[in-house]
Amino acid sequence: MVKIITDSTSDLTVDLLEKYDISVLPLHIMLGEDEYLDGVNITPQEIYDWSDAHGMTPKTSAPSQEMAEELLKPYVEAGRQVVCFSISGEMSASGSIMRLAAEELGASELVHVVDSANLSTGIGHLVVEAAIMARAGADAEEIVRRMEELKPLVRASFVVDTLVYLHRGGRCSGLAAMAGSVLKLHPRIVVEDGKMNPGKKYRGHLDKVVMAYVTDMEEDLKHAKKDRVFITHSGCDRELVEQVRAYLTSLHHFDEVLETRAGGVISSHCGPGTLGVLFIA
Repeated sequence: MVKIITDSTSDLTVDLLEKYDISVLPLHIMLGEDEYLDGVNITPQEIYDWSDAHGMTPKTSAPSQEMAEELLKPYVEAGRQVVCFSISGEMSASGSIMRLAAEELGASELVHVVDSANLSTGIGHLVVEAAIMARAGADAEEIVRRMEELKPLVRASFVVDTLVYLHRGGRCSGLAAMAGSVLKLHPRIVVEDGKMNPGKKYRGHLDKVVMAYVTDMEEDLKHAKKDRVFITHSGCDRELVEQVRAYLTSLHHFDEVLETRAGGVISSHCGPGTLGVLFIA
């Protein structure tokens, strides 16, 4: 059976990783001089605390080639085909590291790397679909071909509570961050062609904003791929998350409404209070 591997930015829960036998290659997070592994020995809250104390966003970097080789080696030695998923190549060299690791192991024909052109559970959707195909007996080429068909159909977007973290990370100007704070603006960030782009700007309290953002997508949600929809957030109020879940359930469209928590890399750039609803068109 084809082995499925993803980098840590796919933000899948431990339950989903275990259910579909998916392995994870962690990215690196630097808090000053201290280096951590995403999802292994650092929590989003520790990242927020450090970021607020230092007034800056932690640096994040691609996985090490050594760790990638270590993860791939047993599958390569067993002669198994592997399909790896990475965060958008526009955002990280994660995919390139996976390819280099495969080359170093002399396994370029066994290991296939898919640049998701996405982030968070935008990647997660593809990873789960690939794992289901692998379990059904599809080979790596079939899986990769199907993933390339699905990639442009993934709809990944989110709204942020604060622009401070995007500003610290260089993805939002100081003036825009200040204006957003004063006016209580919450932009919708949309992933398009592997990049994060600003969309509609919402104004008001986060609870109202999030529900407006979700209901704005109602027609698209009603025509989405039915298997699953993800609610992915970086530490939102429990009641708000349940409101979103109740709304999505009320559409009577999705087989599963899944909640995941954004990992360290994604959280460090978007900050607390961010929420997205991600699906396949």
